[in-house]
Amino acid sequence: MQQAGRKTSKQCCAQRPSIPSQQTHIYLKTLLSIVVVATLSACGVLPLGQSNTAFEKPSRKLPLIIAHRAGADDYPENTLLAIEGALRNRADVIWLTVQLSRDGVPVLYRPADLAANTNGAGPVADKNLHELQQLNAGWQFTHAGNDGTKAYPYRSQALPIPSLEQALQAIPDSVPLILDMKALPAEPQAQAVAQILDKMHAWSRVLIYSTDASYQSAFEKFPQAKHFESRDQTRGRLATMALAQECVSPPPKDSWVAFEYRRKVQLLEAFTLGEARSSVTAKLWTPTSVDCFRSNGKVNIIAIGINGAEDYRAAACLGIDAVLADSPQKMQAIRSSQTNVIDCQSGR
Repeated sequence: MQQAGRKTSKQCCAQRPSIPSQQTHIYLKTLLSIVVVATLSACGVLPLGQSNTAFEKPSRKLPLIIAHRAGADDYPENTLLAIEGALRNRADVIWLTVQLSRDGVPVLYRPADLAANTNGAGPVADKNLHELQQLNAGWQFTHAGNDGTKAYPYRSQALPIPSLEQALQAIPDSVPLILDMKALPAEPQAQAVAQILDKMHAWSRVLIYSTDASYQSAFEKFPQAKHFESRDQTRGRLATMALAQECVSPPPKDSWVAFEYRRKVQLLEAFTLGEARSSVTAKLWTPTSVDCFRSNGKVNIIAIGINGAEDYRAAACLGIDAVLADSPQKMQAIRSSQTNVIDCQSGR
């Protein structure tokens, strides 16, 4: 599919006013059906999917800020303390990582080994909920002191691994969530997560994500489930756009997709005498690839790993809908600093 080139506008982005989070959340409107409560017309910024008549096309909204693992740079990741911090720092969306305990309870934890973040060891699936909640999820979290030494500020403050149910209880109903499924097999975890979402009446504010395509199949039996297209599909389309300049099978309108803004990749070439590899840090989200993904209509795009002002401006100029950031505190300061129209040609 031949894609027309995207025209570049000097006026790319306008800043949202600084309004407390309880007054304004721009919600994941298309898939989550959450009401927008905001007064953003003063600067011409409107919710996703609505036209913006305050600027000549193609104007850009500033991307939403998604707190990755509830803000892994600000507080110990996937803890109730991190969730509190993300809410205080006015994250628009909270991204949480889910695994399953031995007794079938969905809990918030990311690495394969408990030793990575806690004072325990072994897989999450080897321990029941009670055992997991005896561990300190902030044990390995560090801060660098002024003299460069490492400090472990949470070793004297117990931070249990929370269950998904506890997290949902702590997060206002008005705040959208993305649940990243990490454990395999997918079927039992999908069933356990679905039971919690049923119990908490939380389906309407949740999107399901996983790097493993089996979760897309596992959640298909739940008609109320909203999930991203598989990462394999997203990666394959981006790679084809980058290497073959072809737009193959763009996603349906209103889909959600996510991929890193910068990603280390290896290019493998096979030939008669063997094979060779080339490593590169690729930037696969480009005006052309964004156009490809939206060939069938509005597709909601999340750029993963946006943690600085330059990349945030670039994401805005690409028309990215939301960025996944490790520090909501830092990214809110960056977004708040955008008081003027951004010139996407010069980077100002």
